[in-house]
Amino acid sequence: MKNLLQTNTGRLRIIGFLEGTSLLILLFIAMPLKYIFEMPILTRPVGTIHGALFLLFIFNTISVGVEQNWKFRNTTWKVLLACIIPFGTFYIDAKILSKIDLKE
Repeated sequence: MKNLLQTNTGRLRIIGFLEGTSLLILLFIAMPLKYIFEMPILTRPVGTIHGALFLLFIFNTISVGVEQNWKFRNTTWKVLLACIIPFGTFYIDAKILSKIDLKE
């Protein structure tokens, strides 16, 4: 198996993991700190990082979709939807992206 950084799909998998992790940190650590404990210190940096990773995930999904000749109706929309749903990027990695990366 190739190093994940050597393929576009591998890079998308890494970005998806980071994007999903940043969303979980934002939802379950930064937001409770801000709204329950009135400590907004993490909200801005984590939100900024998450936003950048979100955009990077979208751009890389489109790039991999074009490279892999994905049909938008069949695969691309599922991968794009995954970055909106908590745990979605982890699920889509296991169900779609890991299988593609094994073929490369």
